[in-house]
Amino acid sequence: MEIRPLVEKYREELVERLSALVAINSVRSETLPDAPFGSGPRDALVAALQMLESDGFHTVNLDNYAGYAEMGEGSDVLGMIGHLDIVPADKADGWDTDPFEAVIKDGVIYGRGVSDDKGAVVACMVAMKVLRDIGFPLRKRIRLIMGTNEESGSLGLKYYVEKEGDVTYGFTPDGDFPGVYGEKGMIGAVYRSKNTCIQDIEGGMAGNVVCGRCRVKLPRNCYSGKRLREYFDQNNIDYLIEEEGDSSLITVFGVPAHASTPELGVNAISNLMVGLKEAGFQDPFVEFYCTHFGLTTDGSGLGCNCKDEYGALTENNGMIWMKDGVIEGTVDIRYPVTMTAKKVIRLMEGYLEDEGGSVEITRTSEPLFYSPNSPLVSSLVKAYRDVTGDTETEPMTIGGGTYAKSIGNTIAFGCAFPGRDYHIHNTNEFCEIDELMKQAEIYVQALLNLLEL
Repeated sequence: MEIRPLVEKYREELVERLSALVAINSVRSETLPDAPFGSGPRDALVAALQMLESDGFHTVNLDNYAGYAEMGEGSDVLGMIGHLDIVPADKADGWDTDPFEAVIKDGVIYGRGVSDDKGAVVACMVAMKVLRDIGFPLRKRIRLIMGTNEESGSLGLKYYVEKEGDVTYGFTPDGDFPGVYGEKGMIGAVYRSKNTCIQDIEGGMAGNVVCGRCRVKLPRNCYSGKRLREYFDQNNIDYLIEEEGDSSLITVFGVPAHASTPELGVNAISNLMVGLKEAGFQDPFVEFYCTHFGLTTDGSGLGCNCKDEYGALTENNGMIWMKDGVIEGTVDIRYPVTMTAKKVIRLMEGYLEDEGGSVEITRTSEPLFYSPNSPLVSSLVKAYRDVTGDTETEPMTIGGGTYAKSIGNTIAFGCAFPGRDYHIHNTNEFCEIDELMKQAEIYVQALLNLLEL
């Protein structure tokens, strides 16, 4: 059976729906009585459910925490689980286009969420419609489940599970093809200064993004401007130094990247701190930061650099701010899939505090791991290979955390194709429209395979 022609007839509709969802700024914001994660995530969920209702699917809105569209019958539930919230975006950060306007150039669509994860959600909508067009008997229920705060805690999906339970088999199109059978554990932390000469500091847009811009206010003449400029120039760091009365204002520009791959970005906070130390700025907090973080992304400054056969620990500092004279910032650690949070935290003992600052562990999440040979993983990988012809790329483990950790019997499957960088959590996020169509085709085949289990 040829699936692609059935998918192709929805190309224009896919672009229209994705454009409408991109136009909704669904970053988490202030909680409202009818919007647990703010008006944007709520509006995106309502809009997506309206699209699916217009298709004739049965839809349910779970108090604007999450929602789903359903087809088929039976006690078993096959889930496609995506999210409609996004990380922040600001054109001033280096976007070539308005991040909340879907712009198409040469068959490529640009905008916040076109890859992570609104594009995949719309591809799943198309998959449901194609499966209905095929007329294959559905002895299981198929649900497109959509959450609203994956980027800030996955509480929306937790609410769904409390109301509806786990799925029999499922995939979240928020990872990589040909499938993700393991996800690293996570440790979140906050660092705080004990004393500092810094007058103010602000940087970063989210804890799970490498900081792309950081601005600090310092007393004038407390560092060598010549040595600071030399450090930035020698390391190809963009910066701006301004004078304001008795203070210096220094802005450093980095390169954002996802916190699961911090080595792919350039951290503005870290380069600022290391640059200030190199420039002779003697400050307890700067010394603390450079000792415990510096430019490394492997956790070595916290004593927790480690790895297993599936990958190594990574560490990212995404945000920094100052309140009431105290500097605070976020730490995002992703640790190997065969380890535990308890073991990693034990490695950190003795590295969490000195005279310049301290680190407080605030949350932990254990890893996720399925056998690569399990029926779920095998069925999904086969769908990818049958559609693409790619038999060489193997399923993997990743550092990112997906909805698979929040609902049973689920792995991440798509949306990223091998070797592609879609600028997820970065400026100029994009996806080729042809790839969105290919995603939909793979999801149809995946559902057909899961129906046979």
